[in-house]
Amino acid sequence: MTRAVVTVIGADRPGIVAGISSVLAEHNANIEDISQTVLRDLFAMVMLVDLSEADVSVGKLREELQKAGEELGVDVIVQHEDVYRAMHRV
Repeated sequence: MTRAVVTVIGADRPGIVAGISSVLAEHNANIEDISQTVLRDLFAMVMLVDLSEADVSVGKLREELQKAGEELGVDVIVQHEDVYRAMHRV
């Protein structure tokens, strides 16, 4: 299974979850788990996304999500799950 960790951070505003999840849906990427919070006016979200059925590579998906993030005024980081786990290994 190919999975990615998608992190979104920025000023809270309506439409962030919809904007990011719509890009994932367009490419048949499945959100397996999601956590989000708003700290005062700062929005933060982390998603674990299954890319097994996706029609684009992790790199292309990263480009599209970052473009959507720019339009929404948030930063989007997309990492392959293996890279994420290696970077956060204790």
